[in-house]
Amino acid sequence: MQNGCAGQSGSQVTPVIELYTSEGCSSCPPADRWLSSLKNQGAGPAAVIEAFHVGYWDNLGWVDRFTSPAYTLRQRQIAAWTGQGSIYTPQVVRNGRDWRGWGAPGTHPTAASGVAGFDIALKASGPDRFEAIVTPRAGAPIVWSAYWTVTEDGYNSKVKAGENSGAFLQDDFVVRQYTPVGEYRTATPQELTLRSIPASARHARHINLVLFDPKTGATLQAVSASC
Repeated sequence: MQNGCAGQSGSQVTPVIELYTSEGCSSCPPADRWLSSLKNQGAGPAAVIEAFHVGYWDNLGWVDRFTSPAYTLRQRQIAAWTGQGSIYTPQVVRNGRDWRGWGAPGTHPTAASGVAGFDIALKASGPDRFEAIVTPRAGAPIVWSAYWTVTEDGYNSKVKAGENSGAFLQDDFVVRQYTPVGEYRTATPQELTLRSIPASARHARHINLVLFDPKTGATLQAVSASC
């Protein structure tokens, strides 16, 4: 039941892992497989994991069905925050920062670190409706921004053209909805709400809320619930 789904952030900052990928990019499948492997590392609600499919490879003959112009705009905004001269795929971003060590043995991308300045309590409030109470702790930044994502697991694609022609791709944590909710200037608790797209049959769904610094893009707190 959706009304039974809930998520609560902890005392440390929940890590946020973003993969920028495309079904039309020949170097992306290893990163897609790596992201899927996080399911087997017990990530669960301990991390927010998101695969943003960008569209700038679509002109090579295969149109990725999961793309949105908003995802490319987000990747460009991260590049601006971090001083990158260009965007690329596959790119892994951890807590708002470009992270090129994602495939190295012994890395633990879902390990929490840093004392959180915010608490987030998320719950379903109705069919495909969710609410979150964001409570600043003492010393938390006064200015913060946030966004929601809805991600789903278990997608397969038989690519018939482009750089991955003939490949059978499997994707998890696919971003199906991305909803920025603006900037806040307050030290008092705030209620944020989301009207999500309907759940897809046979695809596990995750509802995520990410708080970040609007000047730097750095993650301030996050929460994920399987709904």
